[in-house]
Amino acid sequence: MTAAPGDREVGDRALGDRDLGDRLGRCTSAIVHDVMRAQGLRDFVLPAELRPILPDVSLAGPAFTVEGRPVPEANAEDTLLAWTGLLSRAPSGHVWVSQPHDHLVAHMGELSAETLKNKGVRGAVVDGGARDVRDLQRLGFQTWCRFFTPRDVVGYWMPSAVGEDIRIGDVMIAPGDYLLGDRDGLVRIPQRLIAPVLAAAEQAMAAESQVRMAIRAGVDPQEAFRRYGVF
Repeated sequence: MTAAPGDREVGDRALGDRDLGDRLGRCTSAIVHDVMRAQGLRDFVLPAELRPILPDVSLAGPAFTVEGRPVPEANAEDTLLAWTGLLSRAPSGHVWVSQPHDHLVAHMGELSAETLKNKGVRGAVVDGGARDVRDLQRLGFQTWCRFFTPRDVVGYWMPSAVGEDIRIGDVMIAPGDYLLGDRDGLVRIPQRLIAPVLAAAEQAMAAESQVRMAIRAGVDPQEAFRRYGVF
């Protein structure tokens, strides 16, 4: 059966997102930071308090944004129906990015991670807590968060927006913006700039490799900087 034009466009876009995410994941947050700083961009580094459960695993991809707030009087079944509905909407190849406006309960856990990983979601960035951390590590589902807790969302928290702009720290994140996280931290790249930023980052990494080889060969660091323009 031949795919309809609209289906092909969606498929091509998804493949493009995956390719860009894979390429971005081979860069470092430090290199991307330096490139974006040189381009005059600001407010693109997420709070240092967010840390990964898998420190040696990079996370990169376009954002699927989620926002919500505590609703302490919420019905337990309603919260679970709303939560599982969120999981159903998460697209393959994306990063789950959540602003829960809550520092009390976990907003990522084992069954959610199982679901998202099975759907092809790359990982999660949560401006809040996580639980079942051993299971998340066993699954290899990279999760960035602020804290761990056994408490969950049941009867307490409800989503208020999906696929809308959210703020984490000083960083505004729009749906489709790219995130890159590694041991150094997390940066956000606007979707409209991903191609030029990625190309510049790859070029900078190649130049840094030349500087590294020059230094190992005994070249003075200042001369290496003058020769290759990076350090």
